[in-house]
Amino acid sequence: MSYIQLKGTGVALVTPFQMNGKVDFPALGKLVDNVINGGVDFLVALGTTAETPTLTIDEKKAILKSVITHCNGRVPVVCGIGGNNTEEVIHHLHDFDLKDVAAILSVSPYYNKPSQEGIYQHFKAVAKETDKPIILYNVPGRTGSNILPATVLRLAADCPNIIAVKEASGNIVQCMELLQNMPEGFAVLSGDDNLVLAQMAIGMDGVISVAANCFAKDFTDMVNLAMVNKFDKARKIHYKLLTGLDLLFVDGNPPGVKYVLSQQGVCNNIFRLPVVPVSDATAHKINTFLKAL
Repeated sequence: MSYIQLKGTGVALVTPFQMNGKVDFPALGKLVDNVINGGVDFLVALGTTAETPTLTIDEKKAILKSVITHCNGRVPVVCGIGGNNTEEVIHHLHDFDLKDVAAILSVSPYYNKPSQEGIYQHFKAVAKETDKPIILYNVPGRTGSNILPATVLRLAADCPNIIAVKEASGNIVQCMELLQNMPEGFAVLSGDDNLVLAQMAIGMDGVISVAANCFAKDFTDMVNLAMVNKFDKARKIHYKLLTGLDLLFVDGNPPGVKYVLSQQGVCNNIFRLPVVPVSDATAHKINTFLKAL
């Protein structure tokens, strides 16, 4: 079976909330339009940036349906389904309506810190239960464990529907080890907005981005230039955005990006605990950057 190629710029969509804390579906639709008009290649619903730990199952299903409906086939939609309970992840794969989903983004099990063999067995079990392509998500800073290149390559070899990895270890050497040995057709996507240009220079295929929520056009232009080896032009955009990219994460994710989106009139600067807005100091720095931009 041949699977869709997901390369270029994907955007991990935030979840807008109303002032009363409920999901703001009109704002979500506005965000979808903005990022598609900005040139992104695919959308990711229910990723980390969506504040998924504080969403109910019914809210997750409604958000996914809303994103797919509003997108209306303009770009592929990827759905985040992952966790640290393998049986529960498999249950969600069968319980969610995934017929219009292009692929699943599945984070490595967090908190329980499985061994490399445990990570392998988890994803092998998950892959067996769906015919959808799967993008592994390695983010050691959040999960407490690192998917080593050997484990990614083993999964790519043994599970035909594991087609890509979102690599957010921040370790360029690890990325090179992965790229050096990956099978043909397997995509390696960045999960670090401030590293994506350097990572594409060593052969990575694109990014699943936070910053593309609010800087969609500039960010996708940079990635598109890198895709065709125009790194001199891409580098100018990278340095134009770099201060802003770093500011987005000073107080964690997604407080920075939601603050920018609120300044752009896309959504409210509202969160669910334990996530809180950026500090006044960070807000001042972001405002200064936005004025310069």
